[in-house]
Amino acid sequence: MPDENWPPEWLRAVLPLCVLAVVAQEETYGYAIAQRLQEAGLGVVKGGTLYPVLNRLEQDGLVTSSWREGAGGPGRKFFTVTPRGTGHLAERTRAWDTFTERAAGLLPSVGSTR
Repeated sequence: MPDENWPPEWLRAVLPLCVLAVVAQEETYGYAIAQRLQEAGLGVVKGGTLYPVLNRLEQDGLVTSSWREGAGGPGRKFFTVTPRGTGHLAERTRAWDTFTERAAGLLPSVGSTR
């Protein structure tokens, strides 16, 4: 299935966790986060979807942000994971793994010998 055809509700469900995971890897900014998500196969995540997620993560104390001047261009808002965000990411990743394993156990294995 091409990544552009993921059901929107799937992306909405996992996007905050994936965004937090990207920010936890390194301090980064919105456009770079969107690129990383696309490279991972989640499809194109537009700013109108991404920035509200980043704002919620910041309001929840999971990331912080700071503005930096751009090198020859406009400034950028950089995001950094907080210690609380690191703990949240670990906890939610374990829960996601359990959830997807259980859901996969219920789904038929069409075309597979599972």
